[in-house]
Amino acid sequence: MSTDTAPRTAIDRFLSIVERAGNLLPHPATLFFLLTIFVVVASYVAGLFELSVLHPKTGEPVVPVNLLSVDGLQRIMGGLVTNFTSFAPLGTVLVALIGIGVAEHSGFIGACLRIVVLNAPRFLLTPIVVFAGVMSNMASEIGYVLLVPLSGLLYVAAGRHPILGIAAAFAGVSGGYSANLLLGTIDPLLSGLSQEAARIIDPAYTVSPAANLFFMQASTPVITLLGWFVTEKIVARRFPDGQYGKGDEKIDPLSQAEKRGLLYAGIATVALTALVLLGTVPQNGALRIAGETDLLKALAPFLHGIVALIFVAGALVGIAYGVGAGTIKNDSDVVKGMSKSMETLGSYLVLVFFAAQFVALFNWTQLGLIFAVEGAEFLKALGLPKIPLLLGFILLTATVNLAMGSASAKWALMAPVFIPMFMLLGYSPEVTQTAYRVGDSVTNIISPMMSYFALIIAFLQRYEPKAGIGTVIATMIPYSIVFLIGWSTLFAIWIFMGWPLGPGAPLTYAPGA
Repeated sequence: MSTDTAPRTAIDRFLSIVERAGNLLPHPATLFFLLTIFVVVASYVAGLFELSVLHPKTGEPVVPVNLLSVDGLQRIMGGLVTNFTSFAPLGTVLVALIGIGVAEHSGFIGACLRIVVLNAPRFLLTPIVVFAGVMSNMASEIGYVLLVPLSGLLYVAAGRHPILGIAAAFAGVSGGYSANLLLGTIDPLLSGLSQEAARIIDPAYTVSPAANLFFMQASTPVITLLGWFVTEKIVARRFPDGQYGKGDEKIDPLSQAEKRGLLYAGIATVALTALVLLGTVPQNGALRIAGETDLLKALAPFLHGIVALIFVAGALVGIAYGVGAGTIKNDSDVVKGMSKSMETLGSYLVLVFFAAQFVALFNWTQLGLIFAVEGAEFLKALGLPKIPLLLGFILLTATVNLAMGSASAKWALMAPVFIPMFMLLGYSPEVTQTAYRVGDSVTNIISPMMSYFALIIAFLQRYEPKAGIGTVIATMIPYSIVFLIGWSTLFAIWIFMGWPLGPGAPLTYAPGA
């Protein structure tokens, strides 16, 4: 169906129930506040029942900390500010977005997306749109507001149905959310949460923002090919080629000023790349440990500075483009770009404040460690093989994603439970985080709780006024199913082969080490 009114299917009815159930959930910030209250009460109840386990490394008994005691209440009050300011994802996201904000404000990111889609041969139009969607996630969520509607216009210009272009772009941007050839703002955010959770078991454990880089790079062509297949072989049957929309849609080619800006940005990129290579390749480079023979250990300063590199790259390339294109004329324009990226983070900061309190209090109570030890013992008793266990976690994450769309909010809830649990079973935090990212991505495109879902409906209604949630779900379900099967298969093969997920990212963890 494309323009005809279709009867409600069983899938539509089911997802309407999911939508209503999801709408019953409070705002994520409120949810974290309620969970914080629950944790405080649970710590008191756990103390009454005298729950305890033996620490997997030290062998010492672990008992819950009662936060309803005088000491507990004083600790809550005294830690309110530091819980927020020391929350690992906060600083990394803010720093990365300041740099990315310059690149976005200058017009560099928009110009890059336009040049990609404008120069696509017709038969390669779909894979390039899907690929551009995947890569757009490097710059936060600009793909939703720029590439998705742009792709609709592009398909109209190519004589194809615009909803087909919107679907292909949406599949890449949202369904392939965690795939990328480069690091983006989501990487330090999730790794920070994973590190906080891992330290429930191992206080010295660190998770690099590049922990999943190799797997996500390999995932990029896989998602691109799967998205290409679904678009042309399944979705295109429902939206055949033809002239649609108002008939006046067009994409302006790059102006001479924009081309000059891209030239300047290219020069800045080459210069920055040369500096990075100069700091990492020579034995005495400034971005590596001199004298260290192990390559991964030697590059530790570079890997730990990924967030700083994202900031510098975004700011430097954005300024170079802006100077060339004339969109940045002075330092005030640079600061304006940085400030604009911060304006969109108001609700995120509120969410982080309550999430930080929940994570801190949950760690203080030691309930996470207790549940992890008990859960690990239960899973050990089940005797599930490694790969089926991890695939089950992917499916669980994909299901939870239907009711709670925020990747960081979900991981803030799930990481403190599942990362310690899987660590005690011998699986590294990096493996658990990778499985989570696969499950979190594949159902974004059919989740009414995804923050940009309503925006996608609005884009569709430009060409199909009667489009609604059922239209989006019916269009995107094939992508979701194929992505889940294909991506999970890649993950299973990766784990089976024992390939590293990223630089310095192990597959296993030794609880007693």
